[in-house]
Amino acid sequence: MSAAEQDRNSLPTRRRAALRFVVLIGILSFFADFTYEGSRSILGPYLAALQASGTVVGVVTGLGELLGYGLRLVSGRWADASGRYWPITIFGYVVQMVSVPALALTGSWPAAAALIILERVGKAIRNPPRDVMLSHAGRAMGGLGWAFGLHEALDQFGALCGPLLVAGVLAHDGSYHHAFAVLVVPAAINLGLVVVARLAYPRPHDLEHAAPELTGRTLPRRFWIYLAGAALVAAGFADYPLIAYHFTRSGMMPGESIAIFYAVAMAVSGMGSLVFGRLFDRWGFGVLIALTAVSALVAPLVFFGGFWTALIGVALWGVAIGAHESIIPAAVTPMVPTARRATAFGLFTAGYGIAWFAGSALIGFLYDRAVGVVVGFCVAATLAAVPVFARVSRAAAPEHAGME
Repeated sequence: MSAAEQDRNSLPTRRRAALRFVVLIGILSFFADFTYEGSRSILGPYLAALQASGTVVGVVTGLGELLGYGLRLVSGRWADASGRYWPITIFGYVVQMVSVPALALTGSWPAAAALIILERVGKAIRNPPRDVMLSHAGRAMGGLGWAFGLHEALDQFGALCGPLLVAGVLAHDGSYHHAFAVLVVPAAINLGLVVVARLAYPRPHDLEHAAPELTGRTLPRRFWIYLAGAALVAAGFADYPLIAYHFTRSGMMPGESIAIFYAVAMAVSGMGSLVFGRLFDRWGFGVLIALTAVSALVAPLVFFGGFWTALIGVALWGVAIGAHESIIPAAVTPMVPTARRATAFGLFTAGYGIAWFAGSALIGFLYDRAVGVVVGFCVAATLAAVPVFARVSRAAAPEHAGME
């Protein structure tokens, strides 16, 4: 049997192994999101209960996202330079999973803020090397959008369950501390599954075989243009803690309803990730452009609407999260050389996080003064990204066609 025939015969085996790897990582991500998204669903009301202002909420969540994205540049380069993808990933999960239940021990907003930010740091450490491992599996499966979309769907299912559990605890006794404390269970399960995944797949890069290679020592121009468009989206994207803070301050709904709203957003995000990933593999950037335009409706609906209008806005907020979590990494992968993939993920998300921080801080500042200005800023920044993504779409069309 020739080498070419052996390679063809091994392709179904590699694809099955890659699918199992994506599902396993998705399951451990289910418990990760169960933990930290459960806590994030009530961070706004919890900070309000600790006498934090809208500006504080905006700055804390924005700084968390700044570090949560900015430090990915460091962990991405570290992963590419050392090749220690699993150890870096495991360390990040440990930091993140310990930080969340520790919120049960806080009694002031500065202490809570420190743990909120530390949780984002843990996510920053583990994401670039984990995404590189997923990208290897995606190449083996023959669909990057499908791989990242499937992972994100499992991930977001956890983000649905966590807030529901938190809402149940709040409905039972109204204690934020008890709600944070119960999250120690999914956190422990996540850490156990990370070890299982490491033992079962010690070398995920072996899943990808004979991938088309890009050459060059610098990242291509279309990568930087894409980053500029993503930065506009991030800057105009109101984070859920501030949205929840608005719901609390306006008296629109109690804390348990706010957590349920967040669960709805995560359910929409998870289902959307599966669909968006498949659509991206087929249609490319046109899917991202359309979803970006639709997400401009989020701010008017959540800040101007009543209960049901706000629910629609939160659901669209989930659509935007699902689109960006599944499509953005899938789009970056074919733009860059394999040897620089973790660096590219880290650099991309670092720029995204800086824009998120600047936008969140500004949105929080504007919220304390005029809600209408917040809405105008969010809509303008989001719509400004549409022509930028359209330009990337034209540049990426030949490359995307080669992926199908």
